[in-house]
Amino acid sequence: MKKIIFDENAPKAIGPYSQAVQCSGEFLFISGQLPLNAQGEMAGDTIEAQTEQALTNIMHILKQAGMSADNVVKTTVLLSDIGNFAKMNEVYAKYFTKDFPARAAYQVAALPKNALVEIESIAVK
Repeated sequence: MKKIIFDENAPKAIGPYSQAVQCSGEFLFISGQLPLNAQGEMAGDTIEAQTEQALTNIMHILKQAGMSADNVVKTTVLLSDIGNFAKMNEVYAKYFTKDFPARAAYQVAALPKNALVEIESIAVK
């Protein structure tokens, strides 16, 4: 069973995809979250502000699905500059404080809307 999850506090998809898809009531796949607020505006021009917004979006979507950061088992962080890894990690550590999810981080050539970061996640109920 597949259920589309949408939270109005996170930005609407900017393409043909859903904010998140819940499967069998247990697995939640959250699409890559750009640092956009619910109105679709970029959250500042620093890696810290953008990471904060991307993770805030993820937390809103998790809450809509009846989950929290504790349910996240995997994240993927896409960075426009791997030199921002340490600063991104400082913000990330405020959201994931124990029993950390598995994670991969990559530098990519570019991100939509010239974002500095995009984060996707997988959660399990």
